[in-house]
Amino acid sequence: MTFDYNEADTCRLYVTPKLRDAGWETPPYSITEQRTFTDGRIVVTNGKSKRGEGKRADYILRYRRDFPLAVVEAKAYREPAATGLQQAKEYAEILGFKFAYATNGREIIEFDYLTGQQRELDQFPTPQELWTRLSGAEQIDPQTAAHILEPYQREQSKTPRYYQEIAINRAVQALVQGRRRVRLTMATGTGKTVRVCYTDWHDTYIR
Repeated sequence: MTFDYNEADTCRLYVTPKLRDAGWETPPYSITEQRTFTDGRIVVTNGKSKRGEGKRADYILRYRRDFPLAVVEAKAYREPAATGLQQAKEYAEILGFKFAYATNGREIIEFDYLTGQQRELDQFPTPQELWTRLSGAEQIDPQTAAHILEPYQREQSKTPRYYQEIAINRAVQALVQGRRRVRLTMATGTGKTVRVCYTDWHDTYIR
């Protein structure tokens, strides 16, 4: 039998159930679907400006509410999963993730930035599997993990943008691991001085 499911059908019938089976919808883990994380470039034509489409991830896999681990790019059932891998890798690099996945509901391809290896999988890794790989590679011990996985205290229910989320998590991890310097790339006007999280480690506010 030939299936002609489009991308939305493939996500609904195959991808989401497989992510659910791997435990990604079991709290404290979660899935963010169809997340637009950039506003899109502004293009000027004949003196008129128009904003292009933003970048949108099909799935972002979160180990905790404020600590995402991976991105999944889905393609229609009949398309090769590999056609979505480059886009998944692009999004992972922008979002600061170490794991990128492309799938068509039948095949799953993983790219691991910790090892630089690409492989085909029968099923998605569980949240704990990915966390174990990440924490081992980055030498995150249980005490460090307790701090970097603590949810932010958000101001006025504001959700940090992806680059703010990256900056917060990297700053907290650097502090609790005793590093004296960490490079954070943030432009003017992106909320560097707004307090968006709190850690009780030495009563330190990350601002």
